[in-house]
Amino acid sequence: MQDNLPELRDIHLPDGVSAFPPAYGWWVILGGIVAVCLLLWIVAIVRKKSKKLYALHLLKKIYSANNVASAVEMSAILRRICVYKYQNAAALFGQEWIDFLNQHCKTKLQGNVADLLINAPYVPHDTKKYGADDVASLRLFCQKWIGENL
Repeated sequence: MQDNLPELRDIHLPDGVSAFPPAYGWWVILGGIVAVCLLLWIVAIVRKKSKKLYALHLLKKIYSANNVASAVEMSAILRRICVYKYQNAAALFGQEWIDFLNQHCKTKLQGNVADLLINAPYVPHDTKKYGADDVASLRLFCQKWIGENL
């Protein structure tokens, strides 16, 4: 029995299991997380762009023979945006409303166009005080304001 002892050798432990490279399952999980993050980012961009596109679409649809009615509809679109983005500004009126709009846009609204936006809901629709060029200037201002604020 003593003859078997010289044939025994020490026990060798196997090398430790390395964490790298990760198994394929971890790569699949990582790819799934990246795909979900990209999808959420794309959805956020599309939602933001869709609000702007929808507002610009509403603005394009405003073509009336009556200049005052067109201005009233443009003012309503601007107020709807303010209800969404600037809740405290939706109740502004008069010169405060114009100052708020000018504060949030690089292009300033002034003169007869600003007067049209302020007084449009209160002026008779058959007035000749405001012309088509005033409505065109107001439309251009609305496009720029929507582009900068949505």
